[in-house]
Amino acid sequence: MKLQKILDRFLRLHPKEIDLSLDRINKLLTKLDNPQNQLDNVITVVGTNGKYSTIQAMRSFYVESGLKCNLYLSPHIQKINERFIYDNNEISDNNLTQLLEEVENINNGDPITYFEILTAAFIKGCVKYKNNITLVEAGLFHNFDATNVFKKNLASVISIIHKDHLEWLPENDRTIDRIIFEKTSKLLNSNIIIAEQHTQQIIDKIEKSIEKNQSNKIFYKRDYNYSLSENNFFYYEDKYGGLKLPCVNLAQSEISNIAVAIATVRSLEQFKVNDEHIKNGITKIKNVARLQEIKDGKLKQIAKNNTILLDGAHNEIAALSLSKHIKKNYGHKKVFMCLAMMANKSHKSYVSYFKDVVESITTLNIIGQKNAISKEDLKSIVDQLQIKSSTSNSIVDAINSISDKEKNALILITGSLYFCGEVLNMN
Repeated sequence: MKLQKILDRFLRLHPKEIDLSLDRINKLLTKLDNPQNQLDNVITVVGTNGKYSTIQAMRSFYVESGLKCNLYLSPHIQKINERFIYDNNEISDNNLTQLLEEVENINNGDPITYFEILTAAFIKGCVKYKNNITLVEAGLFHNFDATNVFKKNLASVISIIHKDHLEWLPENDRTIDRIIFEKTSKLLNSNIIIAEQHTQQIIDKIEKSIEKNQSNKIFYKRDYNYSLSENNFFYYEDKYGGLKLPCVNLAQSEISNIAVAIATVRSLEQFKVNDEHIKNGITKIKNVARLQEIKDGKLKQIAKNNTILLDGAHNEIAALSLSKHIKKNYGHKKVFMCLAMMANKSHKSYVSYFKDVVESITTLNIIGQKNAISKEDLKSIVDQLQIKSSTSNSIVDAINSISDKEKNALILITGSLYFCGEVLNMN
């Protein structure tokens, strides 16, 4: 209760949820004695999709090698503590309350956004574990994002980039070029590792954006590569040699994220991550709400013999990847989608990727999210694509309705990480 009261007060410190600027966080970090300058082992991941999965893969490799990590993740799925990982462990309620109270007192009521003050608090908390590797998931855009406050780092990873969150850009400049500029033009001089992109054009644009950056640059295909096998393995290769790695039930996008994570940890030779660490680490990657099968709990009991798959895909590129994964791995099952989304997404394009995949779509509201599209409006969009649809008042009702009629089907819950968090808490 005390922790929630602090978070509620944070929400009242600034009238906007997002206000892209570094002024406020830099002011607060100065009051905190600039903890960001005490951290040497920072790896920042920027991009549109795949940041979380890339960080979780790197974390798994480093932990397997005996190293300790701090992680800053956003958004959280079920509880705020997920954003604050220190020494390989999620922070406790008591320790998080103490940390946030201290930062709140030092901030002394100055205007600052919710994400900015949480970021400052995370960085301050890292000082106690400053010899650990700190893995930071950048927020909306990097140039004026609260995570862009470090003066040095080990590496910057560029994950998949595409058009999303366009409403935060000027109306006359909502282009992939502007997004690439915002995410890459102010990366630090150290190492830059570039993930597989959806087009060569995007790779070319990234390369041009960082051409004056003096970092060591590692590009997918040019410096590392992977290939898929038919027997639940994939092959990774770079200048350090090749690896045969398990990929049971992984989507290609996840394999791509793992590949750039491998390229990153191998390029940072001082940390001695070997082949066995990577092979073992892949089997221990923890991805919440990313192709997560619900195998027990309240919802699984309701679903009976049906499979429940939870995935936070919330934009067009993620929808494309998810639809391909469903076709490949669940093509033998009937697929019923439970869908809820935020209002600022390309809903029709998103849903169109599932037109030939799903039997029907049940639309729902996201509880407590004022910026979510209503289930009625979302259903109307589904209807335009001539997909069978319905609305439901809750995920429990939706799963009940499907399971009363179907056996051995796939129930796909998707559209928003916020929705996934709601579902996991319900479960």
